[in-house]
Amino acid sequence: MNPSVASLICACGIAGLFYLDRERSVRTSKALWLPVAYLWILGSRSVSAWLGVAPSSGTNVQLEGSPLDAAFFALLLAAAIIVLSRRSKLTRTFLVANWPILIYYSYCFVSISWAYYPDVAFKRWIKSFDDLAMVLVIVTDRQPIAALKRLISRVGFLLLPTSVLFIKYYGDLGVGYTPDGLRMNTGVTTNKNSLGLIVLVVLLVVLWNVRALLRDKRAPNRTRRLMAQATLLAFGVALLQMANSSTCVACFLLGGGLILATGLRVMKGRPARVHALCLGILLAGLLSMLFGGQSMVTGALGRQSNFSGRTEIWAAVIPAVSNPIVGDGFESFWIGPDVKKVWRSLAGWWHPEALNEAHNGYIEIYVNLGWIGVCLIALVLISGYRRAVAAFAMDPTIGGLMLAYIVVSAVYSITEAGFRSPQPMWVFLLLAIFSASGVAAGLIGGDRLILEPGRHNQRSEVPVSFVARELL
Repeated sequence: MNPSVASLICACGIAGLFYLDRERSVRTSKALWLPVAYLWILGSRSVSAWLGVAPSSGTNVQLEGSPLDAAFFALLLAAAIIVLSRRSKLTRTFLVANWPILIYYSYCFVSISWAYYPDVAFKRWIKSFDDLAMVLVIVTDRQPIAALKRLISRVGFLLLPTSVLFIKYYGDLGVGYTPDGLRMNTGVTTNKNSLGLIVLVVLLVVLWNVRALLRDKRAPNRTRRLMAQATLLAFGVALLQMANSSTCVACFLLGGGLILATGLRVMKGRPARVHALCLGILLAGLLSMLFGGQSMVTGALGRQSNFSGRTEIWAAVIPAVSNPIVGDGFESFWIGPDVKKVWRSLAGWWHPEALNEAHNGYIEIYVNLGWIGVCLIALVLISGYRRAVAAFAMDPTIGGLMLAYIVVSAVYSITEAGFRSPQPMWVFLLLAIFSASGVAAGLIGGDRLILEPGRHNQRSEVPVSFVARELL
């Protein structure tokens, strides 16, 4: 097929998906377009790359970045702050309720003081607030769960079909090659792992939504919405196969399994069984590692027993940190002097410009923030898990989805830098934790914000002390 004809068909198909999925009864805020635009870029390529003005790679680019990209993210952050200032009491309620995340961000700020390039670290810390701001825009919407569904549809309808179009008809845009000359399908992103990641975070909500529509036969416009979501699910499954990202495939199976399992009647209203399910998954993974099952699992996923060279990276990166307690400073290890130790250890394996992460979220936190950072990220995950289980007890449908994102994030970060900002997995981990805390505290239920509109459509606010007490 001619690429121009394929592009026209793709554009019409995307428009058709938006048309089928429309739901006039939902009244989400127009501010939702801010996180949508953010994820469009985060889940594809930078603005400068799309416009063809991205600077060439190298250390100077890591230090200076792109002024155009910086301006784009600054504009989104400023707009989000304006929106949140109009929802200030509710924003404060969510922030105080999720104090482990605030402690983590505060420690990141403190670590700037010992970074090798404090100015660069400070800029990256400010940029990391885009993630937090976009999540708050979603959870403080008057219909937060509907906003999440609409967010995923707007992101998925555009990025997933376009990725298939690029791979099939625009090889110069949708196909790349590894340093070894092996072909990799990248779609709208710049590498196969990035493509797999954006597909993964989209697919979990899509699967959850499809299951809900299949069960609720009285849902408004059920047939056409189910057609749109099922089509998006098919695109996502096909792209996971095209991306050939073993980590994302495994995480989708894990997350999808948790969503389906927590939706079973035998699980509803029984948090103890949720704990048992998650403990069983953890024990299965540990036993697999202890008794040699690792090679079998990695082989089934198409990986080598050394996780495609990741174990060599980990062995080189861990001892390279000068201060194991506090690390090299926020997002500073890969631009500081300690990284030269890694280049010497991996000489002949990797080119310096081809490696800018540890391919492990926990090690990535360790090299930048030390053991203190690892303990804080563990606190974030544990508190997030507790909130998700509490949310499951209040609303099994929403709680099951949030639990899936938290568990998937913890597992994904074993072989990828899942806690790095800006990155889709980190955004959805924050979103899951904030949403779960809202459900657990009674702020979010069904498709609406429990803080009901009062006179003149002004929402009353629940005291921060009440939410903190419910969560602690």
